[in-house]
Amino acid sequence: MNRAQPRRGIPALAAAVLLPALALLAGPLVATAADKPASPAVGQPAPAFKLQDQAGKWHSLSDYKGKWVAMYFYPKDDTPGCTTQACSFRDNIFAFNKEGAVILGVSVDDVSSHKEFAEKHSLPFTLLADSDKAVARSYGVLKSYGVMEVARRDTFIIDPQGRVAKHYESVDPKDHSALVLADIKALKAAAAAGSKGGR
Repeated sequence: MNRAQPRRGIPALAAAVLLPALALLAGPLVATAADKPASPAVGQPAPAFKLQDQAGKWHSLSDYKGKWVAMYFYPKDDTPGCTTQACSFRDNIFAFNKEGAVILGVSVDDVSSHKEFAEKHSLPFTLLADSDKAVARSYGVLKSYGVMEVARRDTFIIDPQGRVAKHYESVDPKDHSALVLADIKALKAAAAAGSKGGR
C-alpha cells in the first residue's frame, strides 16, 4: 500500500507543473487577439498617417484638413477587383473634384508597384504605400490569408475636421465609387444644414 501512494501522486504533480506552463503559453495568444486594433467608429478621429504616394511624395492626414476624404483600402495592385474599383474612382474623379473631395487609395504594396498600377490605368488620384502595414492595422482592416497580410476592401469617409464620417466594410468594387460620392454629397448637405441651424 505504501509503495502505491507515490504513484497516485504523480498525475497530480504533473498537473501542478503542466497547467501553469500551458496557461503561460495560452496567455499571449489570448492577448494577441484582444490587442488587434478595431476600426475607428463614426465620429472618432481618423488615425493619423504619413505615407508615400506613387511618385514618392509624402502625405499626412493633416494635409487634408478642411477637405472631405474618401480613403479606400484595397488588397493588391492590378488585380481584377482592385483594378475595377480604382478605375471606377478614376471615372468619377471630376465629380469628386466638384465636391472638393479627395480620393486616397491605400494598400500594402510598395511605391514602385503603385507607380506601375497608376500609370497602367491612368489613375489621377493618390495611391499610398502602406508597406509596413501599420496604417491598415491602425484602421482595423489588416487581414491575413495564411502567411500573407493585405488590407481588406474597406473605405472611410473622413470629414473636414479629420473625423470618420462613414465606414464601409467589404465593399463591391464595381458600384462603390458612385455610392461614396452620393454619401459625401449627403454628408456635406447635412453638415451645411446643421451649420445653418446652429446660427
